[in-house]
Amino acid sequence: MLALIRLLRPHQYVKNLFVFLPVFFALQIFELTHLLEATVAFLCFSAVASAHYVFNDYMDREEDRKHPTKKNRPLAAGTVRADLALTLAAILFIGATVASFLFSYRLALLLLFYLLINVAYSIKLKHLAVLDVMTIAFGFVLRLMAGSVVTGIPLSPWIVVITFLLALFLALAKRRDDVLIFIEKGERTRPVIDGYNLEFLNAAMVLGASITIVGYIMYTLSPAVVNRLGSDRLYLTVFFVIGGIMRYLQITFVEKRSGSPTEILLKDGMIQLSLAGWILTFAALIYMHL
Repeated sequence: MLALIRLLRPHQYVKNLFVFLPVFFALQIFELTHLLEATVAFLCFSAVASAHYVFNDYMDREEDRKHPTKKNRPLAAGTVRADLALTLAAILFIGATVASFLFSYRLALLLLFYLLINVAYSIKLKHLAVLDVMTIAFGFVLRLMAGSVVTGIPLSPWIVVITFLLALFLALAKRRDDVLIFIEKGERTRPVIDGYNLEFLNAAMVLGASITIVGYIMYTLSPAVVNRLGSDRLYLTVFFVIGGIMRYLQITFVEKRSGSPTEILLKDGMIQLSLAGWILTFAALIYMHL
């Protein structure tokens, strides 16, 4: 049972919290109806995401056995049978699709598109350098769209662009970790690393971090955003964004452990403080008008 739970990767569900962002930025976080709608999207997205993780682990099981940490995944380690894993993935996908269709056909279509994109990623796109990390980043945009379609809250172009940039930055850090493993241990954990090297990834990460920070600063100073959210002090949240990104760069370049963004979020104190500080400060400014 423990191996099956690990196979579903429930710790990765933190990514699906992005479905709540449209409600948060629309100043409707205390609207129970919208919260329930977003929660349904979160649960459906989590089930489909788990189905994809199982399928991806099935496709990657031979490569994962060469990886220093991924070799412990249930399918790579042989603690869960492949047929049982695929059956579980099918049950999760069908259940989530039916439930989402009964709730919102738009959510169901979005989930189907999300799964198709990720199946394409597992089969082909993850072997194409640059396109692989862009596909990962686009998945976070789809999470935003899920929160939007179930609540009827339109997405701001700012939130879409900044979310994509931040997710791309994190995906590049993961690829850098794969390249480091190849350089240090000679183990080719992913064929796609032939399309990367440290120079390219270092430059791309610094570029991505810079654009993300500048884009967020422009967002906080935008007159339209200031008028819509009712606060001209949003720039105060910039400090937390810069601190979080700089800490992630330190983890990547100095500590060399950027292989799992989710684990970093769940375990790194400074990242958690930066995120908590950003959420609390932003919420205080737009909900309490401090």
